[in-house]
Amino acid sequence: MGLVFGDVLIVAGDCYRHKSGKKGPATIMATSSFKLKILYGEGDAEVLAAQAVSIQKAGHQVETAVGRKGVEEAMRQKAFDLVVLGPTLTRDDRHHLPYMVKKNHAGTRVLVMHCDGERHPQVDATIDTGSSMDVLIQKITSAFAPKAAAAAAGK
Repeated sequence: MGLVFGDVLIVAGDCYRHKSGKKGPATIMATSSFKLKILYGEGDAEVLAAQAVSIQKAGHQVETAVGRKGVEEAMRQKAFDLVVLGPTLTRDDRHHLPYMVKKNHAGTRVLVMHCDGERHPQVDATIDTGSSMDVLIQKITSAFAPKAAAAAAGK
């Protein structure tokens, strides 16, 4: 058995449409109850604009921030379910910002892209260097949406 999100069933990392009965790959989409409020930070504004669209198309609410100062400012203004730190942020920013995220909002989850196996105590998930946006979307859906859904259901 897998997790059901709207009309999509997640089974061991694969997605299958279940209402139509048609088995096969399906686009992972967030439903209103699983929609995450995500802050996505990058060091390069062009990369940020191009890639944020992929997360939005997956059904999540995405706010963007450029650079360390942009991420810190956004965190001071609002709370987020998830902060994604992209590969165009400097290594120092990707190391420093998880501490700042947890300091501002202890319950906020942090996902760092462009990670080469290092384990950071304030990071909840990582994406290896060279991974695609599809891998990021799948990681968000499998690692964070079920937890948000369980929290919303009071479990």
